[in-house]
Amino acid sequence: MISIDTNTPLEELQEFLKLKNWLNTDEQITSITKPGEGNMNVVLRVTTNQRSFILKQSRPYVQKYQEIEAPLNRIEVEYEFYKAVQAAFISKHIPAILAFDQNNYLLQMEDLGQCDDMTFCYHDRKISIPVLEKLVNVSAAIHKVSNIQKFPENKALRELNHQHIFVLPFMEENGFHLDEVQQGLDELSLPYKNDSRIKAVVNVLGDRYLSEGDVLIHGDYYPGSWMHLENEVYIIDPEFSFIGFREFDLGVMTAHLIMATMDPNGLSTVIELYKEQANNRIVSQVAGIEIIRRLIGLAQLPLQRTIEEKDYLLQLARKMILV
Repeated sequence: MISIDTNTPLEELQEFLKLKNWLNTDEQITSITKPGEGNMNVVLRVTTNQRSFILKQSRPYVQKYQEIEAPLNRIEVEYEFYKAVQAAFISKHIPAILAFDQNNYLLQMEDLGQCDDMTFCYHDRKISIPVLEKLVNVSAAIHKVSNIQKFPENKALRELNHQHIFVLPFMEENGFHLDEVQQGLDELSLPYKNDSRIKAVVNVLGDRYLSEGDVLIHGDYYPGSWMHLENEVYIIDPEFSFIGFREFDLGVMTAHLIMATMDPNGLSTVIELYKEQANNRIVSQVAGIEIIRRLIGLAQLPLQRTIEEKDYLLQLARKMILV
């Protein structure tokens, strides 16, 4: 297996891609750069004398947290997701897939250009309604995809994600040093780790997350997976996708809308824009769990909030879980 990164010699990558027929005639690689910070996988922008494209490769660990093992075949799940959603409406909101090498866990994709992921909304504290409406409409379209009978179970990655969403944030001794994130956060987290009513809901939804559902979901529908360019949005990084329940995507989206804007009305906004049938109570509960795990779990966000603001968000999350 070839492992690629920004230190891979241009000549070596040139020869490898040429042998795979992933380069055009007389196409020469001129640079390899990082288009952004990838959490799960190695992501590279390859620039040539004719174009640029993205190479994405999975490793047997999480790229950002390399001490955490992760299944290599997650890149195949991402490939299958992109194939499944090639419907007229969704296709303009995802990068085109140029090629896939299963043996090297390597995906070649369209370069969307100089667009940014939407983590800037945590700083701006807002998401415009037109942009949010597009994001909700894309999620609804994903949930309507019908050719999903043979979609991968993605069980190993779901089990890993389950630990970090539904288990570890709610354990008192989980090895997370929250005061290193922000002074006072460790003490602030304790009531949520010791609340039996919260844990009862979390356990039920955790079991549902690990069970087979009935719709295709993105599985990580948050601002880091949303790309924004002028008035258009694109959806990337669906390696957590599986056949699950629509309320999971909606709840995650709701949680990040609330954390970004600090507005508790984010729940009613998402539900109103979605226009399809969903269990609002479960959307609320998933959103509450996502808020808690992002504030006191390992997967921290670029979220500059005072300890008082995080206290407010955690209290709101409890109410959403116990609705």
